[in-house]
Amino acid sequence: LRATSGAEQKEEAKAEKSEAATAFPPTFSVSEIKNKQRRHLMFMKLKQEKRQVKIMQLKKKKKKEREALGDKAPPKEVPKTIENQRVYDETTVDPEDEEVAFDEGTDEFSAYFNGLTNPKVLITTSDRPRGRTVRFCEQLATVIPNAHVYYRRGLALKRIIPQCVARNFTYLMVINEDRKVPNGMVLCHLPDGPTAHFKMSSVRLRKEMKRRGKDPTEHSPEVILNNFTTRLGHSIGRLLAALFPQDPQFVGRQVATFHNQRDFIFFRFHRYIFKNEKKVGIQELGPRFTLKLRSLQKGTFDSKFGEYEWVLKRHEMDACRRKFQL
Repeated sequence: LRATSGAEQKEEAKAEKSEAATAFPPTFSVSEIKNKQRRHLMFMKLKQEKRQVKIMQLKKKKKKEREALGDKAPPKEVPKTIENQRVYDETTVDPEDEEVAFDEGTDEFSAYFNGLTNPKVLITTSDRPRGRTVRFCEQLATVIPNAHVYYRRGLALKRIIPQCVARNFTYLMVINEDRKVPNGMVLCHLPDGPTAHFKMSSVRLRKEMKRRGKDPTEHSPEVILNNFTTRLGHSIGRLLAALFPQDPQFVGRQVATFHNQRDFIFFRFHRYIFKNEKKVGIQELGPRFTLKLRSLQKGTFDSKFGEYEWVLKRHEMDACRRKFQL
């Protein structure tokens, strides 16, 4: 017989204690509790504890079986998630495809990735922005190199775009707000588009985070794009990446990350710190926010007569939880 280790003995004692605590006392019944809410909570608590005990016993049994089989043990089961059960999309992009490489060399953003053009971004807001939106724009300008903040008052976007083109701006970013909270972003590539409209959520400023980092430096950050696999996702990823210069200055140790998960784009801005040869720490410089694509429009911003490449149709596209667009 194999001698049991100290860790296994502790687990057994813990399981026995929890099982003893879960079992009903001989003279006690939940039905004796007169308060209905209290009785329901007590019943659910005992039911949950029993379930946890069964799960622990099942895990322990499987572990003993695997140790007994040794090398003949079957491989561990991969848990099912929405991501690994994703419905295949016909527009999934192969990075080594010649057609994709040709499109990347001839699209609107090729000049940025070839080093021929450096981005110049104008950040503006809706009419009469509140304090939180103003602070968010100011912090966003410290994250994006060569970004300028302009607060418009009643000036239409159609009048702003020609002025931006005349001043050699390559992007126009509009931050919308609702009830004093930033809730939307319009990202217009100049001079010929495209224009993307995002819903914005989970906006947190740098001062609101528990770990306050120092301000970002003026070094050009590295840009990381994750999980932009379809044609549409590929276009959106290049649109977002072209906001930053494509010649990162590694001395600054700054990283801008756009992570796509279930068609939600999470933005984070970090600085990595080398603790030793094997360990690296990260320091969040902020701000952080989440984007959800609403529409992609050809050309510059035109809400009435614009031609749309893609529009989110919630009731049609969200019918299957395992099908994603990006």
